[in-house]
Amino acid sequence: MLEKHFDPKTVEQRLYEAWEKAGAFQPSGKGEPFCIVIPPPNVTGSLHMGHALNNTLQDILVRFERMRGKDVLWQPGTDHAGIATQMVVERKLAAEGKPTRWEMGREKFLEEVWAWKEQSGNTIINQLKRLGASCDWSRLRFTMDEGLSRAVLKVFVTLWKEGLIYKDKRLVNWDPKLRTAISDLEVVPKETKGHLWHFRYPVEGEEGRYIVVATTRPETMLGDTAVAVHPDDPRYQDLIGKHVILPLVGRRIPIVADEHADPETGSGAVKITPAHDFDDFEVGKRHGLPMISVMDETAHMDLKDNADFLAGLEMTPEIEETLSYHGLDRFDARKKIVERMEKLGLLEKVEDHVHMVPYGDRGGVPVEPRLTEQWFVDAAALAAGALRVVERGDTKFFPANWTKTYFEWLRNIQPWCISRQLWWGHRIPAWYGPDGKIFVAETEEEALKQAKKHYGEPVTLERDPDVLDTWFSSALWPFSTLGWPDETPELKRYYPTSVLITGFDIIFFWVARMMMMGLHFMHDVPFHDVYIHALVRDEHGQKMSKSKGNVIDPLDLIEKYGADALRFTLAIMAVMGRDIRLSESRVEGYRNFGTKLWNAVRFLEMNEIGRYETFDPAGARLSLNRWIIGEAVKTAREVTQSLEDYRFNDAAAAIYRFTWDVFCDWYLELIKPVLREGDAAAQEETHQTAGWIRDIILKLLHPFMPFITEELWQRTGGEGFLMLQPWPEVNEALIDEAAAEELNWVITFIREVRSTRSEMNVPAGAQIPAVLVSADEESRRRLKEWKTEIMRLARLSDITLADEVPPKAAQIVLAEAIIALPLEGVIDLDAEIKRLEKELAAAEKEIRSLEGRLSNENFLTKAKPEVVEQTRQRLAEMQTRREKLEEARARLAAMA
Repeated sequence: MLEKHFDPKTVEQRLYEAWEKAGAFQPSGKGEPFCIVIPPPNVTGSLHMGHALNNTLQDILVRFERMRGKDVLWQPGTDHAGIATQMVVERKLAAEGKPTRWEMGREKFLEEVWAWKEQSGNTIINQLKRLGASCDWSRLRFTMDEGLSRAVLKVFVTLWKEGLIYKDKRLVNWDPKLRTAISDLEVVPKETKGHLWHFRYPVEGEEGRYIVVATTRPETMLGDTAVAVHPDDPRYQDLIGKHVILPLVGRRIPIVADEHADPETGSGAVKITPAHDFDDFEVGKRHGLPMISVMDETAHMDLKDNADFLAGLEMTPEIEETLSYHGLDRFDARKKIVERMEKLGLLEKVEDHVHMVPYGDRGGVPVEPRLTEQWFVDAAALAAGALRVVERGDTKFFPANWTKTYFEWLRNIQPWCISRQLWWGHRIPAWYGPDGKIFVAETEEEALKQAKKHYGEPVTLERDPDVLDTWFSSALWPFSTLGWPDETPELKRYYPTSVLITGFDIIFFWVARMMMMGLHFMHDVPFHDVYIHALVRDEHGQKMSKSKGNVIDPLDLIEKYGADALRFTLAIMAVMGRDIRLSESRVEGYRNFGTKLWNAVRFLEMNEIGRYETFDPAGARLSLNRWIIGEAVKTAREVTQSLEDYRFNDAAAAIYRFTWDVFCDWYLELIKPVLREGDAAAQEETHQTAGWIRDIILKLLHPFMPFITEELWQRTGGEGFLMLQPWPEVNEALIDEAAAEELNWVITFIREVRSTRSEMNVPAGAQIPAVLVSADEESRRRLKEWKTEIMRLARLSDITLADEVPPKAAQIVLAEAIIALPLEGVIDLDAEIKRLEKELAAAEKEIRSLEGRLSNENFLTKAKPEVVEQTRQRLAEMQTRREKLEEARARLAAMA
């Protein structure tokens, strides 16, 4: 006998270990292949709500397709996460009082990193198991394992030989704390209260004439190499082609005409610092300007012995004072430069200025655009194919609107900086000869052979110290995890993969790059579909963040309510293209759904309803059973179609509605008389039907709630694992519309009476009569057959037939007939009308107040977005309540 309550803590680990031990997550080798590669979580990571959503949706699909008989591979793995892992280990070394990485050197430090990875690097894998993720863990990959490292080397060398990887000096995002280039994804813009300094630059040969430029970063002015004005700006037409003298430096720099200068902003003139600003870098290239870096890798001023900075300058007292800033932190130098400009009378004004400052998400300090020599991929050359396959529909995005984002990024693509100044990662396979000649090879031995051939004799080579951007190795993920560059059976069978599920923020960083690499090396798309899931926000619609204190930990919810409740909540709220507003109460509510199912199966068990392998649903005779069988088929059809279309919320809602409303609330109630008093044939048919429906529910619900469904399957005598049972067949012939029409009539009768009783404030225990007025022959037949059940469930003392509505009766339309509820003496009509009018007045008052707030521009602009949204939701709720109160009042007024 099932216990009274389902306890996830005693079930989840036991079942998961049983599944894994039996190899239930491994491909069957039979059927059509279906493959998903997991977006590899960082080895430093722990499960957050984004992971929970992403992996729940993937697991729903793989469990669904596995039950449909497909040969399913859910390929797992983790990412080495260069910066994050290096930081974790450095903090660990500091906490243990060990030498820094600089003190111990590269080799020893990497030993420490590998040791940490082996001990702590798979935390998130165990957390994914707690979620119920049915990956084939026997195939777990890591972006720096031996096979993937070979893939990275082969790709790098191939692209180098094809001229698609090259070395260049360009601006990159530079984290001065970590001393490395970082990607745009690792840059976090933060709103900052700063200043806008307006400086006067003297025009050469025109004493007393200045061009005013504004900057939020005065320290960069030392690297200015031009001033730009718009070519059509009438204020500066006579100055284009002339020069200004750069204050504090004495450098003569040109005034250039460029559309980058906006005549409507400030003075219309802008300082151009090509080595310290991305827009200025492009202006500098257009006009052939010098590019002068004035900061070192730690964002301290780099002026002495800086040949680019000193070129063409005379050693005057002015420049000597400027050189004294050498070694100063950028912000200290900023103060000195501003003070000095003010003393020289060259500071026109200072404005308070709120602007977005880019911060490194790991280093936590402002990022500097820095001119450095880095390795790049010619992304534009690879983008053409990645655009073409999506344009012609080889790969589709869900929702489709993300296709536009994908196109916009690829059509405006820039060279991809793939080098990082770190130690943890794939070391760039490039070696330098004595004269700087580059030799790229998969091994040092091969590089030495190339060098010997080039120089005519053996030479010593020095390896490039940089490592590759982690996105480089993850771009190969769909084929490298399947064994490439070897021609493995898995690669042949499962590539291209079926679908990728990921977040919108890495469409370019990961999705587009996988597309490029898959097409270039496998000559086919890496996946046919891309499902972009939304963000999980808090219940007020705010993005979760530690600083706001609104982070919901999925592991806490699993501990409290079980994995099934969290999974189902995320699935039923995953409306395509709409962010999820998660609250603990929603998870608790869907835990209660699991409890409802558990109690329903327990009820069947108490009535000795088992499993009937030979049951043929087509042979059912009772309309009640034919109805529920048809409803089950309709639900299977809806769940199946919704999952095929990635409408997870619709699939979850369909099985929820059928389980709770149709099966538990109606069918189980309606079969009680049959189970108590029916003849042997009716009881046998109902036993078999109820058992069959129970199994349909368990199968349809399993992808969403794998633990409780598997436990119920096992405890009710199911053979093998539920997760390996066949998916319910959608047999349209089992849908009996006549039975459906009859049962819907019965249910509507009961539901409408219950609703009216509630509206009229009829005491719950009161048994009241009902009259069915103007009923046709079919309705009379239905009433005769179902009278006992209707009276019991609607709490009626009797149901009679009549041709006219009795006086002072509430009226309910039911098809061609009217249900009349004589309530005189049961309720005080006048008192009820007054009560409803009082409630209606209160509702009207609140609606006016809410409408007033929402029509107030101050409220809409100044209130927090979540407060505005809550107000809108409350208004909608109150408007619905008003409608119901008006209907109830009208009903009572008609009676009175």
